[in-house]
Parts: sequence; C-alpha cells; structure tokens
Amino acid sequence: MSEEGVERRLTTILAADVVGYSRLMAADEAGALASLKALRRELFEPKTAEYHGRVVKLMGDGTLMEFGSVVDAVTFAVDVQRAMAERNAEVPENRRIIIRIGINIGDIIVEGEDIYGDGVNVAARMEGLAEPGGICMSRTVVNHVKGKVDLDFEDMGEQQVKNISEPIRVYRVVSDTLAVQTVRSPSTVLPLPDKPSIAVLPFDNMSGDPEQEYFSDGITEDIITALSKFRWFFVIARNSSFTYKGKSVDVKQVARELGVRYVLEGSVRKAGSRVRISAQLIDAQTGNHVWAERYDRELADIFDLQDEMTATIVGAIEPELGSAERARAKRKPPDNLDAWDRYQRGLWHFWRYTRDDIDEAERLFQSAIDLDPGFGPAYAGVAYLLNFHVIYGWTDTPDQTLGRALRAGQLAVSTDDKDPFAHCALGRVLTMQGDFETAIAELEKAIDLNPNLALAHYGLGFALTWSGRAREALPHFHNAIRQSPHDPALWSFETMTGFAHIHLGEYVEAVEWLRKAARHPNSLFWPNLNLAVAFVEQEEWDKARAAMDAELELQPDLSVTAVAAMLGSLHPDWKDRYLDGLRKAGLPE
Repeated sequence: MSEEGVERRLTTILAADVVGYSRLMAADEAGALASLKALRRELFEPKTAEYHGRVVKLMGDGTLMEFGSVVDAVTFAVDVQRAMAERNAEVPENRRIIIRIGINIGDIIVEGEDIYGDGVNVAARMEGLAEPGGICMSRTVVNHVKGKVDLDFEDMGEQQVKNISEPIRVYRVVSDTLAVQTVRSPSTVLPLPDKPSIAVLPFDNMSGDPEQEYFSDGITEDIITALSKFRWFFVIARNSSFTYKGKSVDVKQVARELGVRYVLEGSVRKAGSRVRISAQLIDAQTGNHVWAERYDRELADIFDLQDEMTATIVGAIEPELGSAERARAKRKPPDNLDAWDRYQRGLWHFWRYTRDDIDEAERLFQSAIDLDPGFGPAYAGVAYLLNFHVIYGWTDTPDQTLGRALRAGQLAVSTDDKDPFAHCALGRVLTMQGDFETAIAELEKAIDLNPNLALAHYGLGFALTWSGRAREALPHFHNAIRQSPHDPALWSFETMTGFAHIHLGEYVEAVEWLRKAARHPNSLFWPNLNLAVAFVEQEEWDKARAAMDAELELQPDLSVTAVAAMLGSLHPDWKDRYLDGLRKAGLPE
C-alpha cells in the first residue's frame, strides 16, 4: 500500500473479446447471448480454475482476467483457443463465436475487486491487435515464457496504440503452433507456402464511370502477371483474386481464405484528363502496411499509362516485399530456420555491403543449400556475393574467386533455367571474367524472363559499360532506378550511371549521379573514387583531391594496384584512363 492509500502490484493481465459479436446479436440476439453464456460456463470457468486465474470483470462480450503466473495465463489462452476451434468445427460459419486474446505483464492499480492502469490498457490493446482466433502479447510476456511453452512467436514490431504514449512491442503466437480457428472451416484453412505469397485484389474503380472498369481491371491483371514472373513469389491466380471484385472485404480474412501472407489492394479515380492510382501492400498476418503509394498521371494513352503503372507498382513492391521477408526471417530463432528463411536472412546481410556481412551471407546461403541442394536462389546468391569479393577487393585470388562464382552461377541456372535471378547472377560473373557476349546474352535472358527485375537491367548496363558501350548502358541503369527506387542496391545503380557518364565525357551529369550515390548509408568507396576521376577530367584539382582524401581517410590501404584488380576485365582503354585519373587525384600506387 502506497502513502496515498493506492494499492499497486505487478501481475499478468489477460483481455479477451468476441469477434463480430454485434453481427451475431443482430442476426439472433437470444441465440448469441445463450451461446456466450454457455461458452463462459462450459469453457472459461473450468479453464480459469485449472490455471489459477481470476475473472476481474465481464464487459458485454469482453472478459478481463488476472493471473499470478504468466505461464498459466499463456497456457490458459492457448487451451481456450484450441478448445474454441473444436467447438466451432461443426457450427455454421454465421453462428460461430470466435475470440481474440491479449496478454500483458504490468503494474496495476487495485481498487476492491477491480484493476486499472496502463498494464490493463496495454493488454486490451494487445487483444485488439490479435487476429480472430489468435493471441497477441507483450515482449515481457514472451521473455518470461520462452522455453516453458511449446509455441512459436512472431515479432509484429513496435505498434503505436490508442491512449498509450510510447509504442509497444507486440508478438503474436504463430498460427502453425496454435490451431487458430478462422471464419472458415478448419478443413479449408490453407497453409502458407514456403515462399512469399501474395494476392492482388481487383483495384476499385472510384470514378463512378463504368467505362473505366476495364482500366482498373487491366491494371490488376497486369500486376498479377508481372508479379508472377518473380520466381520467388507465390502469386494467387487472377480468377481467384477476382472473386472478391466489388465486395467489401477484410484483408486478414482474404489472406486466410487464399492462404497468403501479403495482400495488395488499390483504387483508380479519374477526374477530367487525370487519373489517380493508389496502392497499398499489407502484411495480413500482422495487419501492418508494408508499402503504400499514390500516383497522379495524365490520362493520354490509356494503354501506355497502364503499362507504366504496372511497371512502377511492381518495381516498388518487389524490394519492399523482399525487405519485409528479410526482416521476418531475421526475427525468427536461429534453430527454427528452413532453407527459405536462411536465404532471406542471408540477403539481409548481403545488402549491408560490409565484409563481415558478406561472409555471413555466404555462410547462410551455403547452409540453405545444405538443407535443400535443389534450392537455386541460394546458388545464385553465392555467385553474386563472390562477384562482390572481386569488385570490392576482398580477395587476394580474384581469378579463383570468379571460378567459384562461375560454378555457383552455373548450378543456379541448371537448377532452375526459368529463374531470372540465376541468369542475372551468372551474367554478372561472366562480365567480370571478360566474356561480354555470353554475359549480355544471360542478362538479356533474365530480362526476357522478368522485364521488371531491376538487378537484371543494372547487370546488363554494367556489362555494356565494361565492354565499352556506355551509351547503350544508360537506359538500362535508368530502368533499374525507375523500377526499384528504394532498392538496397540503389547506390550501385547511381554509381554506375555516373561511371558511364564519365567515360562519355559528360562530367556534370556524372558528378550529379555520384553525389547521390555517396549519400546512401550502405555505399562503399566507388562513388568517391569516381568523383575524384570526374573532377580530374574537369581539371578541378582541389575537388578531386578532397574526394580522394575523404576516401583514404576511410580506407588508408587503398591503392591503384588494388583498384586495378577490382576493375578486372574493364575495357583496357577505359581502365588505363581511369587509373591515371586516380593517380592524379592522389591515390598511392
């Protein structure tokens, strides 16, 4: 008891309520109330006694409970949800009672039999974030029960919730370890595929003009087709997605019914000669927005606009979805990673562009291969990062390293000849080996398989530049940047655009691109080196030396000899000129 006479204690709070209770009451008030009372009498009361809980109060269809043991609270929640699944198995969908539960450990204020405070409020907010039939809990709860209950948890990240000043870290019990009952019969609940799964819902025509219906449907169909070309996506077919056309839908329910993790939805609104297209990508497991954007365009040639919007939206989705998958894999416990998760965790390290991260990425890719020798993307990942070892000077034996990279790239292609990333990786290695004709053919094959793969456009631009065809390379660099404006490799796209402009004698353009590239937090030394050469070509000696000094401060052991090895098969005339520019800027021999 405190000085003010207010009693406080630390406890475990559980909040539960019925999903869609108002709908049940509207359909059959007496029946819904009778079912709720039976549920409390037959399930909640016995389980409460079994796990030493206390019902603090009933609030219509909601229940607030307190437990002395956090393990008891979580086990109670799991047992209740599993029992609910069994009870609902033979009940018609429109009469099922489905609950969601939130659990928190917190400091509470006790007043008689009632409890108050942020600890209670957070539990209530957790319950609101849970999916129907699911359980959400705070990080403190997860820390207390890990290793004590046979459950897997997924980190939903920090959530800003009503009436709580600071964001709260939320975890959900993974449905695979909790027989989550959804609004569909258990026999029709589809398991998630072993790769990112996405449904594209028909874009809503908000124009009030039936003539625009074909345009919104065309956008949707084109996006489905374009996404299907990414071999690492599982994309729901057009006919299944379009069963939701014209309906008001719950994204989480759609995801459960189609067996996908992500849902893309959008709208099209025409006003005069302009059209506004909005799109948002949602992680239906958490309800979080992964990506959202709005585009305003002139409605000149409707088909050109349709093509442009498809390329733009798909180009934005692919890296955002990749980031979401990498973050999800990073959160999973190391002993619970399958081949796909190991590959995604490897990519998380891959795009950080440090030597330690690249080494860790290689270890994870190899681990994925060990688990599944037929997993082609991991071979392609190995080929790509071994290529990095040469480009960034992280190997004393570049020829041997490229030999290993070539074997990995060939294995990637032989494992799946229809995988554009495999052809892209092989093309990058062949470029560094100087086999430009074959490299360009591989990269063009990658683009044929997936015209929206930004890395393939970048790789083709790189190969053309390396072979002395910089003018032809520029459109491919611009395509890569346009298709994937938030790509983790964006600094590379911009660096090579600047590099090509240097060799075309377009130094103002080169400096502009290279300064952009240098601002990215994951960029390495190439933007500064290229800036130094661009300034030398313009005889701006102070700027050239300043760029070189900045680089040598970060990498004092860098030398002309080391850079020459990294440039490998670059067209010899260009290579000599470039190295001479580095010498003039002050790079030691």
